[in-house]
Amino acid sequence: MLALFENPRLRGGIHAEEHKTETSALPIATDFPLPKKLYIPVQQHVGKPAEPLVMVGEKVLKGQLLAYSQGTISAPVHAPTSGTIVDVKDFPAPHPSALPIRTVVLESDGLEQWAELNVAEDPFQLDPEEICLRVGAAGVVGLGGAVFPSAVKLSLGRKNKIHTLLINAGECEPYLTCDDRLMQERAAEIVAGIRLMLRGMDAPKALVGIEDNKPEAFAAMREASRDFANIVVSQVPTRYPMGWDRQMLRYLTGQEIPADGRATDIGVVVHNVATAYAVYKAVCLGQPLISRVVTVSGAAVAQPQNVEVPIGTLMSEVLAYCGLDKARMARLVMGGPMMGDALPIAEVPVVKACNGILALSQADIEEPEVQPCIRCSSCVTACPVGLLPLEMASRIKVNQLDAAVDLGLKDCISCGSCSYVCPSNIPLVHYFKFASGELVKRQQAEHKAEQTKRLIEDRNNRMERIRLEAEAEAERAAEARAARLAAQQQAQQAKAEGTEKTAPGVAAEETA
Repeated sequence: MLALFENPRLRGGIHAEEHKTETSALPIATDFPLPKKLYIPVQQHVGKPAEPLVMVGEKVLKGQLLAYSQGTISAPVHAPTSGTIVDVKDFPAPHPSALPIRTVVLESDGLEQWAELNVAEDPFQLDPEEICLRVGAAGVVGLGGAVFPSAVKLSLGRKNKIHTLLINAGECEPYLTCDDRLMQERAAEIVAGIRLMLRGMDAPKALVGIEDNKPEAFAAMREASRDFANIVVSQVPTRYPMGWDRQMLRYLTGQEIPADGRATDIGVVVHNVATAYAVYKAVCLGQPLISRVVTVSGAAVAQPQNVEVPIGTLMSEVLAYCGLDKARMARLVMGGPMMGDALPIAEVPVVKACNGILALSQADIEEPEVQPCIRCSSCVTACPVGLLPLEMASRIKVNQLDAAVDLGLKDCISCGSCSYVCPSNIPLVHYFKFASGELVKRQQAEHKAEQTKRLIEDRNNRMERIRLEAEAEAERAAEARAARLAAQQQAQQAKAEGTEKTAPGVAAEETA
């Protein structure tokens, strides 16, 4: 509590049990056996899904384009190894619903033959536009979980005249240490990626924020960036959710992002540290994003560690490699335990957004009995956004969703800090997620009603137009008939008059 008064830039947060020591001291395992089959979803990013361009039976090389991006907000997908395309079908997604999504199934040949790579002679002399193009072509997305196409953010950064690139290396979620190990082992490459990002955005400086529970990573990054004065590596307090971009930005810069705004509104762009490493590989080595480092941990895992695995590897295979005890696993989580997704099955692929696979035991997920609220305001103190969780939850309980929105429901990041500190064990974040889902359903219903109303109005207007056109056509037809009748009458009258004129002459002739 005293820390809040000592540093006004630090708002809320909790000190959760870290569970990081099991994996933080072990080097990244790079000897993961190549799977026989890889399942590569075409939707691994924010935006439109990529469109497959390969056919069943086609042989592909490692790094070859499998599906091209559609539109501005999209990202391509590449082959993680060489082999043969055996299917393009719907396959369960790594999502709580496990609903099927379009997936390219690649059977590996074990040869690991690379496609021709586009390697720049001097990457740091490339034009900013060329850097963005190469990053986009490599399918690089935000690897901190947002999976927003990185090339789009780099281009927006240049257009918005960004003055600071913020590299988020907080990794505040319990269990997760993949970014920590990446910084310890590949700091020079990460710094190279940061330099390329700066050039791609025409930004003058970069700030790197690392939680102070990662001293080895901090030392490695400081050493790697020593010769670059425009890259400042700083330590931030270990407090969840310091990895939230707004929390990190506020602490390092003292600036606040507007509630309805973005970091670009105040001249900052935020990227994850693993994204910087992917940018290095894309521009300096010409390699697309086809693998990533994943933390595999939890009480049901015999050998917790960080593993570099190809995109498309089934999580069940990764867990087997780390010694999963199926009898002990009570819950499977992709990501961290606070904001990750609980998965119903392990036969789903590792995707670009997957930074952790946790096999938790029953003891890890056991939820104590909910008690009445004691009005202690612990949830208010813990909220990093500065909301009133208890008041929002009380409104949601009585279905006053609009009142909850007025209290800031849409600003909630579902970090779970309020639920974690609640002495009454009230699952506050569950209320907020429920309410957010209900609001989405309401918006969809309103949109559907508006669309239905518009369609009815369009139909009525169309029917009225058809009626008026029919009446006009009938009127024109009636006028045409009247004109024809008048013409016929005139013709008959003229014929009759002509007959009367000729009749006396004929009679005179006959008399003569």
